[in-house]
Amino acid sequence: MGKLKLSPFPSLSPLPPLFLLLVLLLVAATSAAAMGGGNSSVHELLREHGLPGGLLPRGVETFSLNRSSGVLTVELNRPCYAKYYDDAVAFFNRSIRGNLSFGALRGVEGLAQEELFVWLPVKGILVSDPTSGVILFDIGLAHKRLSRSLFDDPPDCRPDGLLGRKGGGFQEQR
Repeated sequence: MGKLKLSPFPSLSPLPPLFLLLVLLLVAATSAAAMGGGNSSVHELLREHGLPGGLLPRGVETFSLNRSSGVLTVELNRPCYAKYYDDAVAFFNRSIRGNLSFGALRGVEGLAQEELFVWLPVKGILVSDPTSGVILFDIGLAHKRLSRSLFDDPPDCRPDGLLGRKGGGFQEQR
């Protein structure tokens, strides 16, 4: 009679490897979402937190969000100027930081806005009432209310500050 051979390796059906692959994909997707969206952009991250994505310019090299403290750190490829509505100009340092929560970016560092030929640091950005369509900028001395729609799309960021304005450029802010 034939002898029964026992193999040290049980036969594997096609179902367990497929199941294992699905579990690994699910774990990877969950980890990426927990770390700030995986391949998502900083503009998408702002939108997920109830802010317009165009608050930060194009040209973001890296960004990170510390989920426990809420600190958002954004690194641009260089300091630059961005033109928003009409002739409004903002200056972005190479590194921008702020505490991100739903509808607000507080304690902002690395962002300044030109007001009547004077550069004022933007200290915070707040959506006080999401239904109003208004966004509030804290520029230290005052609060500036602007239409949220002005910041829907990320602006181009130029190093020279000219931005198509008459009369030349601006000195780089330090």
